[in-house]
Amino acid sequence: MTVTGLRAVVTSQGRSAVGRWALRRPVVFLLLVYAVTRVIALVAMWVAATWFQTPAGVGHLDPTVADILGNWDSIWYRRVATQGYPVPLPADPDTGLLTYSAWAFYPAFPMLVRVLMLTGLSFEVAGVGLNLVLGAVCTLLVWRCFNFALHASPQPARERLALVTGALWCLYPATGILVMPYTEALAGVLIAGSLLLLMQRRYAWVVVLVLALGFTRAAAPGIACAAIAHLVLRWRDDRAVGVTPLGGQRVTAALMLVATGISSIAWPVVVGITSGLPRAFFDVQAAWGQKPESGPFVLWLAWAWDAHGLVGVAILVGLVATYIALILGRHGRWLAVELRVWALAYPLYLLAVVRPITSMWRFLLLDFPLAAVVASVAMRTSTGAKVVAHWRRRVGVVALALLVGLFWFTCTLLTYTPWASAPP
Repeated sequence: MTVTGLRAVVTSQGRSAVGRWALRRPVVFLLLVYAVTRVIALVAMWVAATWFQTPAGVGHLDPTVADILGNWDSIWYRRVATQGYPVPLPADPDTGLLTYSAWAFYPAFPMLVRVLMLTGLSFEVAGVGLNLVLGAVCTLLVWRCFNFALHASPQPARERLALVTGALWCLYPATGILVMPYTEALAGVLIAGSLLLLMQRRYAWVVVLVLALGFTRAAAPGIACAAIAHLVLRWRDDRAVGVTPLGGQRVTAALMLVATGISSIAWPVVVGITSGLPRAFFDVQAAWGQKPESGPFVLWLAWAWDAHGLVGVAILVGLVATYIALILGRHGRWLAVELRVWALAYPLYLLAVVRPITSMWRFLLLDFPLAAVVASVAMRTSTGAKVVAHWRRRVGVVALALLVGLFWFTCTLLTYTPWASAPP
């Protein structure tokens, strides 16, 4: 590195120049951040494979990054891509209850990988390569969602806040999942794309993406909440200015709401029809410990109580309340309403239907407005117009903490120990 290049990194004037360059070329900057963080994620996997992965979990004495990449749910997606779904559904011979099977996993991602495999690529190469591309697209869509709320006139301060948010999202502790053959990258593209199109009032395209999401991840209820909030506010605003509410888009708006409902049940219905067992999808999920019949939030409250009693419940409720307050308060105010509703609906939906499990770390990767709140708190601003003088240092501390979290997540949860497994 030249003296000039070093100055650009270590001096205040140089950092300001780099910041101005990033604002002029945000797409290039974010793709560079994304590329660097993918390298960091792979380095973390190498550390995990070398020093944390027990040979008993991979079946040989020399664990590698490939073992980490192909671990956990990657195994199931590989089965879907190479073998399809088993018919009839596997059942326990002793109890007759449905047991673990590929039917618990949504088909869109493995089917895309299967198409790429027609070129001769292995599942691992096709899956990782596809997710590297999808992750880059997702990063840009996430940033565009944050940037969409800006007015037509340039606002460098808020553009800076959106750019910092996009960069911090790339350092989320579970970001390594975007490299592995998992569905998060595809789901992130569909979710961020749906929210962006919703804000742009392109409802017909939202229908397309939401229906695709129904065969990718169970996240459509959160999109439905965002769509309802968007339409209610648009209806109110249209009436306030004396124009016909929704104009000529009433039909497509209605179709959009219908699509979110269809998306929410599409895959369970397909599994039920294919197997002849209406509850097949939920019974297979139950084999993994999912118990929706226990009631919303009950399993999390019971888990907190069993772990630390009343203190545990208070901590859990306090964390949720703090998060809600941040989203609804001044640090979430700069976000579009659709993003704030998604940021509330999606995590609450997870708490309502998902049992306490370490996979929540990666599930929350799709709650990308969380990164916006973190950036706003770090820069001590709710608009981006006025930030603390040492905001770069504060953001750097946050980035360092996220980096530590990335290595912790990778070394602790992406490694597999047969006698003490904690799935990511």
